Amino acid sequence: MPDVVFSVDQARSMRDQVVPGHNRWHPDIPPAVTVKPGQSIRVECREWTDGQIGNNDSANDVRDVDLSHAHMLSGPIYVEGAQPGDLLVVDILDLGPVPQEVGDIPGQGWGYTGIFAKANGGGFLTDYFPDAYKAIWDFSGQRCSSRHLPGVEFTGITHPGLFGTAPSPELLARWNSRERALIDTAPDRVPALALPPLEESVLGGTATGETLSAIGRDGARTVPARENGGNHDIKNFTRGSRVFYPVHVPGALFSGGDLHFSQGDGEITFCGAIEMGGFIDFHVDLIKGGMETYGVTTNPIFMPGNVEPRYSEFVTFIGIGVDHDTDTQLYNDATVAYRNACMNAVTYLQKFGYSGPQAYLLLGAAPIEGRVSGVVDIPNACCSLYLPTAIFDFDIRPSSSGPVKADRGSCAVSS
Repeated sequence: MPDVVFSVDQARSMRDQVVPGHNRWHPDIPPAVTVKPGQSIRVECREWTDGQIGNNDSANDVRDVDLSHAHMLSGPIYVEGAQPGDLLVVDILDLGPVPQEVGDIPGQGWGYTGIFAKANGGGFLTDYFPDAYKAIWDFSGQRCSSRHLPGVEFTGITHPGLFGTAPSPELLARWNSRERALIDTAPDRVPALALPPLEESVLGGTATGETLSAIGRDGARTVPARENGGNHDIKNFTRGSRVFYPVHVPGALFSGGDLHFSQGDGEITFCGAIEMGGFIDFHVDLIKGGMETYGVTTNPIFMPGNVEPRYSEFVTFIGIGVDHDTDTQLYNDATVAYRNACMNAVTYLQKFGYSGPQAYLLLGAAPIEGRVSGVVDIPNACCSLYLPTAIFDFDIRPSSSGPVKADRGSCAVSS
């Protein structure tokens, strides 16, 4: 049994834990625990919004979620001997929902997928789906199904959405400078181009006084991935994976959370994974001087595990870098190409009776595969989306008989 180095009582907010976690990146957040290289550890995690989303049939909670609290991270974990320039070697041994618990908090037997309203961050297809929607998923072992998306069941590729090391003061200053410069190009844009430091709702572990104030003034929000790792949302960060994180401060100060029961490539609805609290087991080690040795100058590298479900048949949707709404040709735009592939899949699934929001939620949560298929054939980048046929209890393959349209119910909507 790994050593439980960060524990969470799911009946309490992260702020009210015996040792609270944090919700900003900052080098002065005090370590919650110290571990040794070669140690196997268990980290318990709170759901990323700190329990703001409920197991119900309304998406008002997704519409009104307060993102100033996010993400709720467990840690920081100080690794003895870690110094700037090292690589922190993290093996994911196991992870899952809250063990042997059924209750009101995501991870206690259930999780959710949400489409965020455009005014509150939006998602990849926010111009097409500007309102809030939600699907609740019930867990049964490694499989899940949803009353809001009938006809679908699949095995989850369970993974952490967010883990990383603390930034150095210099790296933190670079993040804040470049992100503020981006915001300044369109300061009134909705959704915003980036999220600057925010003192409201800051949680800095056990920090108090001026240290906590400084974390609020300068601490980086946890929404994007950065050089320290952070919110990668890579579905293949699953059991058996080995991740090599750059170390920027003494002790590495490793933390994270945002556990996902499943997710499609891109997490396209913003909280497009099946979000949950739970636990994750790691083995930690160090490669001294590994950043220079392996040329890891910016982001982590990782070796995926091999325990994910393997699907052999897909219906695959293709997108190209053209704005079809205005018939505008773009140059090698892979983002627009993948967005078009997603919209082509949404339109296709509607022919079988799903609403647009239901199809969008499905693509965020199910283990779809997104691929950059071509970026050299100017002017059109080409991206593809692989939708496994086996997750449906009906045949979604094209045929001469046409799609069988049925009543697929409704996802949770906001009032």
